[in-house]
Amino acid sequence: MGWLQRLFGIDKPAKRSQQTQQNKGTTTTVAAPSEKDASIPLERVGLDGEYDQSGLAKRVALAFDEDSNLDDIDTLYVAQTNSTVVLKGKVPSQETLNKMVSVAKGVKGATAVDTEQVTIG
Repeated sequence: MGWLQRLFGIDKPAKRSQQTQQNKGTTTTVAAPSEKDASIPLERVGLDGEYDQSGLAKRVALAFDEDSNLDDIDTLYVAQTNSTVVLKGKVPSQETLNKMVSVAKGVKGATAVDTEQVTIG
């Protein structure tokens, strides 16, 4: 099971716009917000360009799914507060958390990543 499935109960979209992000030497393909409706704030753009209250969190979860260096960590959750990605729960190491923060920051619309609710161990 991947991040999107576990957190939001949805599978990866079959067809969508994609954009490649460079994250410290690795390449991650993430959903690129569509320009269907320029009035939708970037943090509310869903996986297919539609308005989605949790759009940014879903796009971050998809980015985690598509990064071959990140496994699904069933003790960690992804949420959002406006354009801030909020990570909550427990990760196995600081290195893993650093990688997740890097990937999350690379998603279009993310202005910050809050890790205050994450424990390591």
